[in-house]
Amino acid sequence: MKIGILASNPDLYSNKRIVEAAEQRGHTVEFFNIKQCYMKLDAVSPEVHYRGGRVLDKLDAVITRIRPSLTFYGCALTRQFESMGVYTCNNSEAISQSRDKLFSLQLMLKSGINIPTTGFANSPIDTSDLIDMVGGAPLIVKLLEGTQGRGVVLAETRKASESVINAFKALKANLLVQEFIKEANGKDLRCFVIDGKVVASIERTAAPGEFRANIHQGGTAAIVKITPEERKLAVLAAKTLGLKIAGVDIIRSTHGPLLLEVNSSPGLEGIETATGKDVAGMMIASLEKKLGWKRELATIN
Repeated sequence: MKIGILASNPDLYSNKRIVEAAEQRGHTVEFFNIKQCYMKLDAVSPEVHYRGGRVLDKLDAVITRIRPSLTFYGCALTRQFESMGVYTCNNSEAISQSRDKLFSLQLMLKSGINIPTTGFANSPIDTSDLIDMVGGAPLIVKLLEGTQGRGVVLAETRKASESVINAFKALKANLLVQEFIKEANGKDLRCFVIDGKVVASIERTAAPGEFRANIHQGGTAAIVKITPEERKLAVLAAKTLGLKIAGVDIIRSTHGPLLLEVNSSPGLEGIETATGKDVAGMMIASLEKKLGWKRELATIN
């Protein structure tokens, strides 16, 4: 197969591993920098060009690895590939839904998935009522545009909560206010889902003095055995957003597992290092299955 990777940084661990895994399985891989792609909108012959006129054609599949800051343009390019008949993993609609934190949480609730009690505000007049809605302090304040733990603040007291919320209000930022799950002790679960199956899972632990368990925030990862309920939640969350590949973050509470977030471009370094599993290879195997590609045929040819 000829596989394209639509992303931003070819030197990122995850992107390098996907290229490596694809080549090891006999495929041709090309990396396409999102910012250097452009497109021709045409009902008869839609095109994507790259770096000065090179037309991208005859691709069997494109693996989308779109960073949050490039969601708009990345999804536009993904839609363009789809209009050209190229299989995309994940597709543009699924990525867009996953990046809208508020909408994705609303979809989760509609599917019966439990989340921490959450309040949404667009410059609320009554900050005090917003705090009460989620059970008071301590609480978490999240910017809708944040990722990898950035734009997430723990407000430990009511006064601190009011100060943080009002500061975000002054910046005209959209924010979520969420209950703080104290019993999680700075830990959460990352479940890697491919084609409706959890293929690997880790428990992430926040660094000392930190409440965010994200690896990018200094957290550590270890293998964990998830429960059937947690496995079911992860699979349903990915399915709800239409994601074929997803990193599903879950937190354990006294009320059972709660969904934190679903990532449409989950990193591979933490989960591959901790579990020793070839997750990148599993991603390529998923494409092979979807497109009916046989390794034996590639060897013969």
